[in-house]
Amino acid sequence: MSSIEKKRIMGKMGRCNGKTKVGRQCLNSATSGKEFCAVHKGQISSAEAMAFGAGALIGNSLMPGIGGMVFGGMAGSLARGFMKGNRMVKKSVFVSFDFDNDRALKEFILGQAKKEDSPFQITDYSLKEAAPEKDWESKANAAIGRSEIVLVMVGPKTYKAHGVLKEVAMARKAGVKIVQIIGYKNGEYTAVPDAGRLYAWNWDNLKKLLS
Repeated sequence: MSSIEKKRIMGKMGRCNGKTKVGRQCLNSATSGKEFCAVHKGQISSAEAMAFGAGALIGNSLMPGIGGMVFGGMAGSLARGFMKGNRMVKKSVFVSFDFDNDRALKEFILGQAKKEDSPFQITDYSLKEAAPEKDWESKANAAIGRSEIVLVMVGPKTYKAHGVLKEVAMARKAGVKIVQIIGYKNGEYTAVPDAGRLYAWNWDNLKKLLS
């Protein structure tokens, strides 16, 4: 397994929510799709404890006694597990855009990601403005490696934007899916080289391409 692939996996797993014997936060990565690492998999999260407690109170009010509390607590835990299992898993997206000419496009797509039925979340975006170029490239490469999709927001000059071209090359090298869409309604636009087909920006396309 390549070092880039390892970084992608580690970035998606997240930190374990468990506590050590002395009460400190565990530094291990959580098992994929879980809240705890293999060492602390038997621990109960605060959310699970709250669900059990709420269920126990309701169970006791309906059927006073220990039996009602236990039954209600179990029902609360099962209900939380069902809701968690049916929660939409959103794709992590890195947004690439021409910082010199199309900064507004970043804000537009961030707004779209906040929609209730959005199948994607913006985890990172072009960092050219935040650091000198050498440092920017290493940060962008790491961020793209942690993402599932690189979304290129295309404006009039994006096809020749130095930063965007480098980010597309990084995505290709890391094996990350690339999607490019037109960022504006009117005008003539040229697709960014090696970034695939150019799509119109509409909600149906976003949901289909970024899910």
